[in-house]
Amino acid sequence: MDVPVTEEQIRTLAFFLWEKDGSPDGRSDEYWEKARRQLAGEDDAPASEQAGVE
Repeated sequence: MDVPVTEEQIRTLAFFLWEKDGSPDGRSDEYWEKARRQLAGEDDAPASEQAGVE
């Protein structure tokens, strides 16, 4: 069963990725999309691996 990804999950991962990359200005859309794709399984590696979560 596929569980839908929530906006809160995307927001949390996007913020984590943004902070990890040094909090660059003006790139919120890029991080939102990156997080959305990771959570949806559209990237090769799992989101937890890419985000450095163990």
